[in-house]
Amino acid sequence: MTKILRLSCLLASVFTVQIALVGQNVEVRGELKKWHKVELAFQGPESSELAAVNPFIDYRLDVTFRNADVEYTVPGFFAADGDAAESSADKGDIWIVRFAPDRVGAWTYEVSFKKGDNVAVRTNVAHAASAGFIDGSTGTFSITDSDKTYPDNRAQGRLQYTGGPYLRFAESKKYFIKVGVDAPENLLAYADIDATTNVFGYRKNWQPHANDADKLADKFTWQDGKGENLMGAINYLASEELNVFSFLTFNVDGDDRNIFPQLLKVPTDEYESYANEKKNRSAWASMFHTTRFDVSKLEQWERVLDYAERTGMFLHFKTHETETDHLMDHGVFGVEGKAYYRELIARFGHHLSLNWNLGEENNQPSEEVKKVAAYVHDLDPYKHHLVMHTFPNRDDLYDALVGDQSDLTGASLQLRDQDFYDVHERVLKWRWKSEAAGKVWALSVDEPGNAQFALLPDDEDADHKLARINALWGTLMAGGYGVEWYFGYASPNSDLTCEDFRSRDLFWDQNRHARTFFESYVPFWTMAPHDDLVSDITSYCLADPGETYVAYFRDASNKGTIDLGGDKTFLIRWYDPRQGGDLQVGSIPSVSASRRADIGLPPTDVKADWAVLLTIED
Repeated sequence: MTKILRLSCLLASVFTVQIALVGQNVEVRGELKKWHKVELAFQGPESSELAAVNPFIDYRLDVTFRNADVEYTVPGFFAADGDAAESSADKGDIWIVRFAPDRVGAWTYEVSFKKGDNVAVRTNVAHAASAGFIDGSTGTFSITDSDKTYPDNRAQGRLQYTGGPYLRFAESKKYFIKVGVDAPENLLAYADIDATTNVFGYRKNWQPHANDADKLADKFTWQDGKGENLMGAINYLASEELNVFSFLTFNVDGDDRNIFPQLLKVPTDEYESYANEKKNRSAWASMFHTTRFDVSKLEQWERVLDYAERTGMFLHFKTHETETDHLMDHGVFGVEGKAYYRELIARFGHHLSLNWNLGEENNQPSEEVKKVAAYVHDLDPYKHHLVMHTFPNRDDLYDALVGDQSDLTGASLQLRDQDFYDVHERVLKWRWKSEAAGKVWALSVDEPGNAQFALLPDDEDADHKLARINALWGTLMAGGYGVEWYFGYASPNSDLTCEDFRSRDLFWDQNRHARTFFESYVPFWTMAPHDDLVSDITSYCLADPGETYVAYFRDASNKGTIDLGGDKTFLIRWYDPRQGGDLQVGSIPSVSASRRADIGLPPTDVKADWAVLLTIED
């Protein structure tokens, strides 16, 4: 009789199916529904994180899934005892592949399991030696429709780059607007996660959000309730209708130095002492097993991200920062970098709404960025949105990557003006440059403002007027698909110290209002920036000329005119970006198209900022 896999169900509602293979067992685990995470957990060779034969690079597990004309080859990973989030195990014989099926019906799978020096990161494994065990195994499972509802991402399907400026959900066909947080970048430097260090005292407990977790979070915590505070922080963001947060996955020589999936070679206190005292020297090669990973830590990350998926979050993976993008392989993309990205994609690539960001403030030569982008694109079976983030003055790097020069599908923009005045023009610049290059990038502004101030806490700026006008609406009216907010280092709850997202609570309402306007009233995916159509040079305009117009005025009393052209009649409806609410009728309910159309005034507060929507009268 074959040995039964030692796996525990993550959720009470999860269905587990055991399928007998030739001399082996596999568990197909998960809700077997469209867009849900399905795990194939195989019993393979016994190994450990520090085994002589490195399970992370000297074995290679790939599973090919097929349904009619659809085929995905998905990388797998060494999972120790298969329950490492709970057990903190570092050894075992369980190997897992995670898959998110996009069709109902019968799926077949075929296993490839190879062994050899660095086989996991080779380009061609056609002649690699079999690892035995599960190699060549096949099986079938059946997928039914999802029963999930919004905001759960599984109700909307995979978020995809489709060649235009906006990402779209594959199931709901809805286009995506994101608003949320880019800070703290060290979100995963969390005391409840195994082997998280406390360099510079930046390790977090997320105590201010201890009472914000919902009952669903209980199903994702580990080891008697660990993880709950961070899940409470995420649930708070979701309750404010924010839908994105970002996080570094590797920062051993960066501003925080507490986040890394690799194993330490030395005791934690020795690493912490080194990092605290020698701020300008890398601990990478001397203190880390550079191609070996902490299985339990990564499984606990997955618990957090799995929960976030159900709250409707977009997961912004920042895979490097400027202090680390040159560490692996001494800056020339090789075994260490490939093993790192393979582990991330294998463990987390099944999530539906995400982007891979190849580096925060990336400062690598463009040729190295191209290599990384090509590797990630080719390995990721789902072709998630692929971006890079640079310093504000590194447009030369984007110039070398735009169009068909790289596999990037967008840019994660950083700005530097304290009052956010540079946001709108920078988004416009890369909207037009990418379009001219033949591949329109999907653009987001993920660090508006400067490093010292950026988005201030409510008690320093309760109105957030400049952030609202110049950055939030400045981005969306330039055709960018979203904004993530950086917290300046000069204020409490900063980019590194934040543990309380309520520090900016008043501003989250304004983000929600902007998102509601675009999602509820505006066919933004059919529109393009047309600031030339408004006579006031300080105003913004987004338009599908002759069909739909949105204008945004800093001061509605000085709005000037809109060039509508043609002979159609347009309804005029105003939207309050400060208070939200319904569309409102102003002083003029409709206007006949002309080259210099006066659209009247908003219903109240005429000297404040307003958005106006013009649609064809039926």
